[in-house]
Amino acid sequence: MQEYKTVLKKYAVFRGRASRREYWMFILFNIIATIIAAIVDVVLGTHKVSTSGGSSGGLVQSLYSLAVFIPSIAVGVRRLHDTSRSGWWMLLPFAGVIFLLVMFYNIALGAIVAIIAMLVGVIVTLVFYCLDSTPGDNKYGPNPKGMPAAVMAATPIPAAAPTEPMMPPQA
Repeated sequence: MQEYKTVLKKYAVFRGRASRREYWMFILFNIIATIIAAIVDVVLGTHKVSTSGGSSGGLVQSLYSLAVFIPSIAVGVRRLHDTSRSGWWMLLPFAGVIFLLVMFYNIALGAIVAIIAMLVGVIVTLVFYCLDSTPGDNKYGPNPKGMPAAVMAATPIPAAAPTEPMMPPQA
């Protein structure tokens, strides 16, 4: 819960770095809050149901989504900064839209390429969000884990336990 509050306190801060824990805990609490907002919408009767059977967010859910829109982008940018990447990488999943616009003369092929490009963009961006922090300081700021590069470099890596060489069985 503390990470969620931290992200909200840094409402529109796009500078600096965010740890994996800060990012993913914000995502988790954001999902939980969205579900709670949807339940409140159903209870209050503000949930929208279309005539085609689909539904969209109600009033409370829409207001909540609007309130956390900028912090969600900001924490995503800071998370990418933590892996030494520009925040512009967040736009990678939207690369498929470019393919769709470029290939407007053959909409079927353009749509297939666009979907594949979007999926690749989502997967690549997700991998970036899951990567560990860049050790020490980077051009976006100090390590949010608080471990300077010198300490990390001086920390010995435990050696693997020695193993006996494999000897062929004696006959």
